[in-house]
Amino acid sequence: MKKIALLLSLIVLFGCNNSENTQTKTTAKTSLMEEAGNFFKSITSLPYEDLPENYQEINNPVNISSMDLSNTMSDKVILGKMLYFDKRLSKDGNISCNSCHNLDTYGVDNLATSPGDEKKLGGRNSPTVLYASLHANQFWDGRAKDVEEQAGMPILNPVEHNIPSQEFLVNRLKGIEKYQQLFKVVFPNQKDPITYQNLTNAIGAFERKLTPISRFDKWLDGDDKQLNEKEKAGLVSFINNGCVACHSGVAFGGQMMQKFGVHDDYWKYTKSKKIDNGLSDLTKNKNDQFIFKAPGLRNIEKTYPYFHDGSVKDLKEAVKIMSKVQNDKDLSEQELDDIVAFLRTLTAEVDPKYRK
Repeated sequence: MKKIALLLSLIVLFGCNNSENTQTKTTAKTSLMEEAGNFFKSITSLPYEDLPENYQEINNPVNISSMDLSNTMSDKVILGKMLYFDKRLSKDGNISCNSCHNLDTYGVDNLATSPGDEKKLGGRNSPTVLYASLHANQFWDGRAKDVEEQAGMPILNPVEHNIPSQEFLVNRLKGIEKYQQLFKVVFPNQKDPITYQNLTNAIGAFERKLTPISRFDKWLDGDDKQLNEKEKAGLVSFINNGCVACHSGVAFGGQMMQKFGVHDDYWKYTKSKKIDNGLSDLTKNKNDQFIFKAPGLRNIEKTYPYFHDGSVKDLKEAVKIMSKVQNDKDLSEQELDDIVAFLRTLTAEVDPKYRK
């Protein structure tokens, strides 16, 4: 039951089914990829009770609680929090970052698509901001390299925050005394500290604090009572059925671009009203059709509805669909129940001090 830890740390991007359509982005060296692949093969057939009892001690840490993530509220984080919750970052003052990525509801709004400043709906589901900083890129099509770059894009999007230009927002903030003071404190060596880059930098600093510790992390730290037998069985099923191939790393995903519907058209199962071309809309490359970022699965129990279009509300149904269209496997009811039970161990609430 304990070999998931090293697997998560080594397999950053391990292509699902080695599909010719798989598009991956990775920072891991080839030697690590080979080692991860060999390791994966060595454990997939092992029942959890046969794995070493001291595995948690040997392979800890690769979890959230082991990362160098300070829990302090620096001046930059305080500024980023203010900006994150401030509706003045939308043209007419109707929405903030928190409107679509509500920290009281695990970083989402639980809507299929989200209304913007003028109540227009976006084209894709708003993913959770929790743990987003651990992803290799941002957005469903991966067009932003990090949370800092991502933070600035919805603000200028006419369907979302609808701010006409960077200059428009900068001038608005310059007219607010509190921001004049805080930007000067956070960026003391700059003559003109209120800039769009500094704004997104501060929001990113705040978002990097949104990495709460789950029961699974506590289990990895050695507290075996955190997971019951059904949840441990679900972890093994998660590995044995290939879920970990795309949903790997500390964030349980967010590390690769993958075709949605490797073995069959996804919309036949999701009943999507619109067929989204995915990455190809951005690259204009037909080979990128239906490719999306594999989402992180932390807090997946709470971040419904699922997929890029929010077309499925039930987690068990989402797991069933993914197994079928990605791995061509029909999971049994027992496997589905166990995997869902395991996924619920990844639920973790944001520290109240980061919530408004």
